[in-house]
Amino acid sequence: MSSKKSDFGVFGLGVMGSSISLNIADKGYELSVYNRADSGEEEVVKNFISANADRPNIKGFTDLKLFIDSMARPRKILIMIKAGPAVDLVLNSLIPMLSEGDIIIDGGNSHYLNTKRRFDLAQSQGIEFIGAGISGGEEGARKGPSIMPGGRKESYAYVSEILEAIAAKDDFGKTCCTYIGPDGSGHFIKMVHNGIEYVEMQLLAELYGLMSKRMTNDEIAAVFESWNKGKLSSYLLEITILILRKKEGSSYLIDMILDKAGNKGTGSWSSKAAFDLGIPNTMMSAAVFARYISSFKEVRENMSKLVRTDSNMEQELNISILEKSYEFARLVNHQQGFKLMQQASESYGWNLDFSEIARIWSNGCIIKSHLMNILYKEFQTKEDLFEMETVNKALVKGESATREILMTALRSRFSLHCFSAAYHYWVDMTTERLPANLIQAQRDFFGAHTYQRIDAPESDFYHTKW
Repeated sequence: MSSKKSDFGVFGLGVMGSSISLNIADKGYELSVYNRADSGEEEVVKNFISANADRPNIKGFTDLKLFIDSMARPRKILIMIKAGPAVDLVLNSLIPMLSEGDIIIDGGNSHYLNTKRRFDLAQSQGIEFIGAGISGGEEGARKGPSIMPGGRKESYAYVSEILEAIAAKDDFGKTCCTYIGPDGSGHFIKMVHNGIEYVEMQLLAELYGLMSKRMTNDEIAAVFESWNKGKLSSYLLEITILILRKKEGSSYLIDMILDKAGNKGTGSWSSKAAFDLGIPNTMMSAAVFARYISSFKEVRENMSKLVRTDSNMEQELNISILEKSYEFARLVNHQQGFKLMQQASESYGWNLDFSEIARIWSNGCIIKSHLMNILYKEFQTKEDLFEMETVNKALVKGESATREILMTALRSRFSLHCFSAAYHYWVDMTTERLPANLIQAQRDFFGAHTYQRIDAPESDFYHTKW
């Protein structure tokens, strides 16, 4: 064990904490790691140090004071524990032991409003606090994640070298870690990342479900593989191909998995934030509700007995139409996600750089894709996907394709939650006059909420005694 003071500390040696610790150590930094030694975790630190005896630059601790004293000042501590009340308990334990200017980084999936509250608490005690979204799962944490740190720019300067050293690299050789903005902005961006991720997963699930009515798992995988060689390439498409081909004996593993999806709440957080900020985020909400519906397995099994219909697909699937519709839906998903971040940036004064956000999402994270490289360049001159000519051309071309697969799904009694949400959002956003005039009249009728007129300035409001 090295006698030098550590450059960095990691609090929590779960799957993510352990992986990111090895990533840091492999970059040559002196590292201290801590894990509690109770409730069945008595041997966690000992086992971790023993398994990594060939890394003398890692020091392990179960005593919090010794852990803190082992680090050079300003101390830099990355908390890698489950988001929620436990983070507050850890902060309450750490802050009294730290010195002014020390830096705490929360690397979990914390809600951005909790991060803002914790940022203010730490600042009041002279401690710096960074809320860092970290994406990439266990493999990303070990080999290079995408990191989204938010807090004071001055405090980020102290930890940037290490965070950027362990992050993934984009196609241009730059690190997939950049300063996002003040207080809770880093965790907000990670939250939206997860919301986009929910939709991307649901879109692939919907395609798989529709295609499986006429195609085998291998045939679907072959189609996805051809898509993954071009502009639709992505990490999620890549792993879906592997999943569809995985066998357990002579059976496909995917056919043995229960159709009941779990969730950890981050998708619904994005939808709630969209409601609070007044941004239509229909695809994320549809993806979340699709997971909720899947969880009612017993109810679905019972209800299915009431409907004895033939849901087989009569017609062949046009793969080219599916491809165009998939591109269409993905573009709408990203438009809604970036629009949500844009509104948050304006509302909270974060001054987010969307080109940089797209760039650090181009590798290391779950939603990494070829599209992110395109958006990285486009956002350098545009503020909205709808302002991007290449995006709009693809959306215009994809509308009829999406309409066609929706009709195919309806005839086959198959639901396409996210494809439908994408289509209706696009249609509404490209429709000059919507029936919202009736809503305005109804509100004025029962609540005297007033309305605006098409033959008067928008600043004028009217009330009618109906």
